[in-house]
Amino acid sequence: MKEKSLNGHQYGFQLTIKELLNGPRLTAGSQEIVYRNKMRYTYNDLFARINRLGSALTRLGVKKGDTVAVFDYDSHRYLESFFAIPMMGAVLFTVNWRLSPDQLEYTMNHAEANVILINADFLPLLASIRSKLKSVRKVVLLSDNNELPATDGACDAEYEAILAAASPDFDFPDLDEDTKATTFYTTGTIGLPKGVYFTHRQIVLHTMSVCIAITAHDSPLRFSTSDVYMPITPLFHVHAWGFPFIATMMGVKQVYPGKYEPEMLIKLIVGEKVTYSHCVPTILQMLVASPIAKKIDLSHWKVIIGGARLSKGLAMAGMELGIQIMAGYGMSETCPVISVANLKPSMKHYDNEQKSDIVIKTGMPLTLVDVRIVDPMGNFLPNDGQTTGEIVVRAPWFTKGYYKDPEKSEELWRGGWLHTGDVGYMDSEGYIQITDRLKDVIKTGGEWVSSLDLENAISLHGAVEEGAAIGIPDAKWGERPMLLVVLKPQFRDGGITPEELKTHMQKCADQGKIPRYAIPDQYIITDNIPKTSLGKTDKKQIRATYATVT
Repeated sequence: MKEKSLNGHQYGFQLTIKELLNGPRLTAGSQEIVYRNKMRYTYNDLFARINRLGSALTRLGVKKGDTVAVFDYDSHRYLESFFAIPMMGAVLFTVNWRLSPDQLEYTMNHAEANVILINADFLPLLASIRSKLKSVRKVVLLSDNNELPATDGACDAEYEAILAAASPDFDFPDLDEDTKATTFYTTGTIGLPKGVYFTHRQIVLHTMSVCIAITAHDSPLRFSTSDVYMPITPLFHVHAWGFPFIATMMGVKQVYPGKYEPEMLIKLIVGEKVTYSHCVPTILQMLVASPIAKKIDLSHWKVIIGGARLSKGLAMAGMELGIQIMAGYGMSETCPVISVANLKPSMKHYDNEQKSDIVIKTGMPLTLVDVRIVDPMGNFLPNDGQTTGEIVVRAPWFTKGYYKDPEKSEELWRGGWLHTGDVGYMDSEGYIQITDRLKDVIKTGGEWVSSLDLENAISLHGAVEEGAAIGIPDAKWGERPMLLVVLKPQFRDGGITPEELKTHMQKCADQGKIPRYAIPDQYIITDNIPKTSLGKTDKKQIRATYATVT
């Protein structure tokens, strides 16, 4: 950005994404950013490329208020887009390329996307819906080979070529902090995906509050400028939980793995000395189960788990490899982080067994987040570690509503609180614990059973890799719990039986981990558990498949 001279006008400071770059411009110019084994450059290069991207998109006709859609793996290009697009006053639309073609068509038209930046791998997907996209004017190819396919006519330009021809001194405007900055679409819900959106102010406040939560606490997962950051959560998923903004603001070394491949992830963790990541439990399970993981030193690696409950079994398995782990909690609608399960200083002396009981909690709310537990009438419930109700939240960075959907927006914010749809409690130490989703609670004989508690209990069986609990119809009790179980590879020879799994759950009930009426009657051993496009357990599909099991 060009330097401006003092002109005597008072400047009303705005909380915009551009201001997040002020610190690293001064302190981190020579710090590295790495993309797989394809690209390595400095923060000074990043700043120049952000400017070039702003300049290039302006040449393509992008103006304030336009929407720029990005289809890419986790890359340096995506990081550049996180800044350049909203800094122009345009809207960054992070596209979940795992959606079905029909869902992609709907979201692209609903968001009114004007320009698409797309990885070459997704060109066939774009081709299947291109004729149905109503507002798209230009398509820019993102290619590791830096060239357009010889036979492709769908792209108007190639990313590196337009950057090379653009100015490294682009002058980004001073925006109002309430300018819309980003949008994306929720998944896993009934009906069409719902659009959420965030302003510059909301993203800056979220960035600052998460930064406080992960840097100020004297916790084993403290994030500092000496860390090496690598996301293992798609950047299209709620801004990769906001961490690219935080890491850039702090000026830490960043590593982007591109397409998720276990060998590449481990190679980067070891070769680039990655120390800080975040992912869903499925990814951690995949890495922990890899034979390579047992042959390398992972004691320097700190990982925040979100998107689904971190089970005690998986936490212990990670700790046995030396990985520092804790859970985080949030939603698409909350930008996303609400809480993280930091250990308190008084807990640092705990052994792994004790620590695991803390780090798998939903966590302590961030600064500026107000959390309450309410009954069905909206009355506040006590934070006694036992009384459960719906978790409702407020913070200045939560989405104001669903894009073009005032009815669902009003439902989301009824009573002036954002309703999470999660059931849980808060204890006297300030930790939240989700016990289930409202829609996933198993109602048996007038009692509520937490599917998450059942999954946590089955994870403690030494042969179990992962489990999923649902309620299935029962003529006598209304519903009864059922467990779907995937065994670890070495136990898939038929030696583990449903009866043995039930005995384990009976022991968990004897130890007070679950109530006796919650012991599942049925156990289905399977090769895999259905997942959503974000790697979460797809209980909607599981219920559709197994609801009639008897």
